[in-house]
Amino acid sequence: MQLGMVGLGRMGGNILRRVMQAGHEGVAFDRDDAAVATLVAEGAVGATSLRELVSLLRAPRTVWVMLPAGEITEAALAELHGLLSPGDTIIEGGNSFWKDSARRGAEAEARGLHYLDIGTSGGVWGLKRGYCLMIGGPAEVVRRLDPILAALVPGAGTALPTEGREARDARPAQGYVHCGPNGAGHYAKMVHNGIEYGMMQAMAEGLDLMRAAPFALDLPDITEAWRRGSVVSSWLLDLTAQALAYDPDLAEYSGHVSDSGEGRWTVDTAVEQAVPVPVLAAALFARFRSRQEASFADKALSAMRKGFGGHLEPKVKI
Repeated sequence: MQLGMVGLGRMGGNILRRVMQAGHEGVAFDRDDAAVATLVAEGAVGATSLRELVSLLRAPRTVWVMLPAGEITEAALAELHGLLSPGDTIIEGGNSFWKDSARRGAEAEARGLHYLDIGTSGGVWGLKRGYCLMIGGPAEVVRRLDPILAALVPGAGTALPTEGREARDARPAQGYVHCGPNGAGHYAKMVHNGIEYGMMQAMAEGLDLMRAAPFALDLPDITEAWRRGSVVSSWLLDLTAQALAYDPDLAEYSGHVSDSGEGRWTVDTAVEQAVPVPVLAAALFARFRSRQEASFADKALSAMRKGFGGHLEPKVKI
């Protein structure tokens, strides 16, 4: 199959690489010519514009848009609406607000186009580890694009099978799930990232408490031990142990922790739905506080964000 990728940043380029490694054809476009040239050197076909990208794809075309949420994504989708033909599919894999995705799905349908909102988790490690995909859109389109989607996910790996799932959809056990109609994929990803905020905050606060212990606790050694057999073992813990192994004091971090929007959307949606989310809300507010007075916990949060997503701390003006 063919896949056109719009946006070759931290995740878009690696998504296309993983698809190409599975034997599919990749067509690449980015405003950064160097990013396109790098993918071309790896076997992709390069495009200098959205129009050219569409012309290089065979019908029914599939174009994956991996751009920052907001106006840049909105503009790219509007342009693609004028270039694509009925039966073509747009995938939007960035961290867009779920209500925007529901609207965009209806707009695409009115033009005879298909639209999938795919919440994509895996960060800068997705090329090696695979991506977890949370998909919203028509079931028949998801089935047709299964070869592309199956190429992106981790597979069962070393995770033990979940008892009782034998008669259920096999795809979630491989790392991808059809969540429902348009908007459902990004809704699931929004909540996923809200939970991520809470998990990171809990881990960071625990590290801060151990650092304040009346003992000389070795945090690199303790977190390394926790990775094996502990109920708090996780990829976030793996990244934390790695950061501490390199720098037990996390001296390279200021502790200024940004938020990329999903945490706010999670709390806003919880208020709309009257669902109590005190842990998720507190984790978001803790990030706000970190921008006023940072702690070791905040440095740990920054280290985790850099580890899984390549998120760098903003330059603080003095």
